[in-house]
Amino acid sequence: MQIFDKGTIYDFMGKRWIFFAMSFVLFFGSIVLLATKGLNYGIDFSGGTLIQVKYEGNAPLELIRAKLATNETLKNANVTEFGSAEEITIRYAGSSDSLGSNPGEVVSNLLADTGKFEIRRVDVVGPKVGSELREKGIMAVAVSLVLILLYIGVRFEWRFALAAIFSEIHDVVITLGAISLLSIDVNLDTLAAVLTVLGYSLNDTIIIFDRIRESVTESKTIKLTQLINESVSMTLPRTIMTSITTMLAVLVLFFYGGDMIHGFSIIMIVGIIIGTISSVFIAAPMLVWFKFNVTNYRAHLADKERNKKEKEKIRAMYEKGTV
Repeated sequence: MQIFDKGTIYDFMGKRWIFFAMSFVLFFGSIVLLATKGLNYGIDFSGGTLIQVKYEGNAPLELIRAKLATNETLKNANVTEFGSAEEITIRYAGSSDSLGSNPGEVVSNLLADTGKFEIRRVDVVGPKVGSELREKGIMAVAVSLVLILLYIGVRFEWRFALAAIFSEIHDVVITLGAISLLSIDVNLDTLAAVLTVLGYSLNDTIIIFDRIRESVTESKTIKLTQLINESVSMTLPRTIMTSITTMLAVLVLFFYGGDMIHGFSIIMIVGIIIGTISSVFIAAPMLVWFKFNVTNYRAHLADKERNKKEKEKIRAMYEKGTV
């Protein structure tokens, strides 16, 4: 395939405005969605109860929903299959005080004539605990972004760090917009998916930034746009193969993982697509916006190498006793 031709240099920078425009629409569209529709917090973050029920045969979902609707607290409960047609989960938000100290027993009595079953699990999350989990989840994402900024700032330089952070914020906001649009419950699984998307996108960005840094020292050109085109083209086979193989694994989860994993897999599908695009068309081109200068960076690297050699020379002289 021509796209894997080692000598082919593609004009990514020439196409960057198309993708900037698309990202602009998606980014601000996501902000509007989050501001108007908001996020649908699941039991983990809003508080509520989850009851897992295992039937001997296929679970009669419609009959179960009808039985639960006779109870004021359970009439809006969410009933879904859990991994197979025989097993279900019953989720409802809010306080379970009206069901007493044993919600599982109440549900068992309501479903008594729906078939032979057993209550396998009852999880209750109080509103206070849910609020604390929500705050810690937001903190986890914020701390991740700060650590990314520090890591890239130390490994590369501040322009690379800012470009990576803007790219990561871009990915997170669009991913949250997709979560809002598709009304996916925001719970601990969702948080794990968002953090995974962050790590996936950052990995792609670091690979490209590493290649750009190497091209600064190896290439003769001083044009940043040309260096970016060369660097992205060189890493393109790796980027495509990583995206394809990861996407295949996530698609298997989506089609065969059951309802409980659907939210996670959908977020990962969106994140892989957005993360790959942002690494190529958002993070790298932002170096141009931040006025990254190839000549100055080469001089900076030369100074670092010179200082390193001087320190090694002084250390060698000290070890020989000549200093």
